Amino acid sequence: MAIASPIRTSGHLFRILGVGFGVAVSVGATVGSGILRTPGEIVAHWGSSWPIFALWLLGGLYTLLSCSALLELGMMFPNAGGWYVYSRRTFGDYGGFLVGCCDWMIEAIATAYLAITLAEFAAGLQPVLAGRVRVVALTSLGIFGLLNWLGLRAGSRTQELTSLVKVLALVALVLACFRLPAAARSAPSAVLSNSLGQKESLLLAFVLSMQAVIITYDGWYAPIYFTEEDKNPDKNMPRSMIGGVVSSAVIFVLMNAALLHILPMGQLAGSQAPAADAAMVVFGSFGKEIIFVISIITVVSTINATLLMGPRILFGMGRDGLAPRWAASVNAGGTPSAALLLTILTSSVLILTGSFETLIAIASFFMLAVHMSGFSALLVLRRRRPDLPRPYKVWFYPWTPLALLVVSGVFFVLFVIADPRHSLVTVLLIGLSYPVYVLVKRRTQRHSIITPASQ
Repeated sequence: MAIASPIRTSGHLFRILGVGFGVAVSVGATVGSGILRTPGEIVAHWGSSWPIFALWLLGGLYTLLSCSALLELGMMFPNAGGWYVYSRRTFGDYGGFLVGCCDWMIEAIATAYLAITLAEFAAGLQPVLAGRVRVVALTSLGIFGLLNWLGLRAGSRTQELTSLVKVLALVALVLACFRLPAAARSAPSAVLSNSLGQKESLLLAFVLSMQAVIITYDGWYAPIYFTEEDKNPDKNMPRSMIGGVVSSAVIFVLMNAALLHILPMGQLAGSQAPAADAAMVVFGSFGKEIIFVISIITVVSTINATLLMGPRILFGMGRDGLAPRWAASVNAGGTPSAALLLTILTSSVLILTGSFETLIAIASFFMLAVHMSGFSALLVLRRRRPDLPRPYKVWFYPWTPLALLVVSGVFFVLFVIADPRHSLVTVLLIGLSYPVYVLVKRRTQRHSIITPASQ
């Protein structure tokens, strides 16, 4: 297993972050537009409310256990880069390179998709922008890129503010829903029904619902990218990550309760925009404008979070000699400026191409592969390196990482079965990554060697 020595870099990251930022970036990355859309899909599979709440709570438990597993890795290796760091330390340089590239592409694709989503919401609020979706998306990307370019303080403050406003807006919508009498109960019109047997139908409903729930919870790992910038990661990271997951779970449960309260089950089942339907009931003719405003606020916070996370991956890879060395440069404000610029440029190109169906499908495969690499790393390191300091240990070892690995593997197989074309493209991209890795290694071998203070 080969491990490259870190190279000389310019500038350094600042240790100025705390629990407030950690919770804000977790909620900002996790609570996105998904919660405004997925409740309708899930209700369509069930005829009563209690299985729905059970699914969201089960998703929260799965996410909390995942959080516990990742915390052990993050506290062992408190370096910038997230999942990349753990794969490199466990599986060598190529394993780290592969996971780092996949993770960075996920963030770049997510940033582009979210910018387009923000522009579409803005066009819904102001129809004059309908023909300028790409222009609005690029403009929003530039604004948040500039805020983060100014430095870590500006980027972190933006994250804290936008996440707070997002939470307040969603809580306001929930309270507004409960101010009205409950909707009349009715059976959902789109409840799953086919020629399958009873057990098979319930199993399929459970799998499809949990898939939507887990995707909605995605983003819970955001604080781990900033361990190197946290003032006291051993103390703050567990609070940040667990606090972020619990906060997100509470918001998701409250949103579902509000939607089930205000909308008849038959209307909610299968609705593509249940939050918009609820806003129309609560606010009447102003409901459309209000839900667009809430949606914009929700997406804004998530865009800033992805712009904070992506450059840290490239920074870590650049410092370790697995990306161009300029990717590890940090400006006077503590921002990995070159990595941020490359992330913005890549997302801008994706916005201009305008085709997200293939990109999002590939990103879904990458996401599961990245998560599986982390859970595998935890098991391997416990066996191979029991001597490593572990300020935090995963709950219920080894059952927790084993269960997480199995669940992630099952979903990966289901994704392959459901979408063999994009799974083949993913395999081809992974195969092409090795010659790129060899080229990068050769180019960085000439650079001078230095060991950072954090290692």
